[in-house]
Amino acid sequence: MGLSIETMKPGDSARVTGLVAGDRGYRQRLLAMGLTPGAVFEVRRKAPLGDPIEISVRNFTLTLRKSEAAILELEAV
Repeated sequence: MGLSIETMKPGDSARVTGLVAGDRGYRQRLLAMGLTPGAVFEVRRKAPLGDPIEISVRNFTLTLRKSEAAILELEAV
């Protein structure tokens, strides 16, 4: 554990192990976008200041803010 999306670099992959308790509506949106436990994603690009982050998950590209992605619990792949 201890992996956060902030520390990941383009080309790094991770598996979602869960979601931290937080805004229920936003958690449901992340789940609807395919970031369910067990989903593997790859960091595609990061903005120059690190926010937002573009990831590839389940054959589509998703852009998230660091604060939004912070509720993801991750493990390295």
